[in-house]
Amino acid sequence: MRVLLASPRGFCAGVDMAIESLRRALTRFGPPVYVYHEIVHNQWVVDQFRRLGAVFVDDLEQVPHGSHLLYSAHGVSPEICRQAHSRGLQVVDATCPLVTKVHREAVHFAEQGYLVVLVGHAGHDEVVGTMGEVAGSVVLVESVEDVDRLAPADPERLAYLTQTTRSVDDAAQIIGRLRQRFPKIVGPPKDDICYATQSRQEAVRSLAARADIALVVGSQNSSNSQRLAEVARWTGIPARLIDGADDIDPAWLAAEQTVLITAGASAPETLVQGCVRFLQQRFNAEVEELPVCDERVRFPLPKELHDP
Repeated sequence: MRVLLASPRGFCAGVDMAIESLRRALTRFGPPVYVYHEIVHNQWVVDQFRRLGAVFVDDLEQVPHGSHLLYSAHGVSPEICRQAHSRGLQVVDATCPLVTKVHREAVHFAEQGYLVVLVGHAGHDEVVGTMGEVAGSVVLVESVEDVDRLAPADPERLAYLTQTTRSVDDAAQIIGRLRQRFPKIVGPPKDDICYATQSRQEAVRSLAARADIALVVGSQNSSNSQRLAEVARWTGIPARLIDGADDIDPAWLAAEQTVLITAGASAPETLVQGCVRFLQQRFNAEVEELPVCDERVRFPLPKELHDP
C-alpha cells in the first residue's frame, strides 16, 4: 500500500488561535471556562478540553453570572453578545478573523440597503452568527435550486456573501447562478471562503487522480471536512470521513491500493498520524507527504489573553 499525505491539512490559523485561546483561558482563569458552542467542530478536541475543565454550552442561561465565557471560532450574533453583557460574563472572543470579516461585510451591505444573500449551510454555527448580524436583511441559499426560488422585492439591491468553509466549486456554481439571475448583484472585495478551506480542497483535487480512495480525518459536524470528502468524490474516487484510526474498516482497503489522507481544518495532526500508523501496521504502507502549497498565516490571540 502507498499512502499520500496531503499538505496542507489539519489545523488552520483560526483553529490554532481558538484552541490556544481556550488553553490559555483555562490556565489563567482556572476551570471552569464556559465556551459558547464547541470550540471547533472536532469531537476529539472537545473531549480533551472537557477533561481540562471547559464547559460547552448552547444557551447562556447555563452559564453562571460573572463567569468566564469564550466565543468559539465560528463567531456569535449580536444578540448573544448582548446576553453575555447582561449576565456580567467575562468574555474572551476567539472568533476567527475571517468569520469576523464576513460579519462586517454583512453589516456594511445591510446598512447600504442591500438584501444579503448568504451562501451557506442552514444551522451551521457560523451561518447562525452571520445571519444574526443582519436579521431581517438576509436570506440563506444552500443550492442553485434555492437561487432559482429567490423572489426579492428589489432584484437590483442584492449582495452575496459566503460561509467561509463552503466548497469552492459548489459556491462558484451558486454565485454564478446568482449573477445570471441578478446581474446587478454585488459581492465582497475578496473571496469569503477562507484560505485554508481553499488550499485543503485544492490539495485533494490535485492529488486524488493518483489515489484509489481518500480518507478524510474530521468529525461529521465539520463543514470543511465534509467538503473535502465531497471534493474527493467529485474527482471520481470513494471518500470516507472518519474521526480517526478506530473508524477505519479494513474492508474498504486493499494492499495494492494508493490511499490519500487529508484532514479538515479542525482535525489535529495526532489523529492523522494514528491513521498512518494503522495503515503501516495493517498493510505495510509506504508514506509520502506531498505539499501543494505553503501556509504561513497566523492570527493573534484575543486581547483579553494578551500578556500583562
